Amino acid sequence: MAANLARLEAAAWPLFRAGHVPMIGEWVALPVLRSAGADVDDPLAEQVLYPAAARLLARCDAVLRLPGESTGADQDVAIARERGLPVYARIEDVPGVLVGDRA
Repeated sequence: MAANLARLEAAAWPLFRAGHVPMIGEWVALPVLRSAGADVDDPLAEQVLYPAAARLLARCDAVLRLPGESTGADQDVAIARERGLPVYARIEDVPGVLVGDRA
């Protein structure tokens, strides 16, 4: 999970710089789990991880689906499409994003 999160977080700066507020479900779900005294291996995780992402999607304008296998990301895409939200497959396709520019 840590490696996957690091890959997702690498997209945060280009998105933020473009005027978006990047959001990863785990940024919400993991503190919720910790506050319940649980972690991702706990049975409680099923009641928090995917539901947190679904709740976030109710407030999102679009989804960036980065490459790689992920049941959760596939579920996010399905929810986004059901709600008529744009789904981007490449960060370069997100409006306003300049990849590789740190300034």
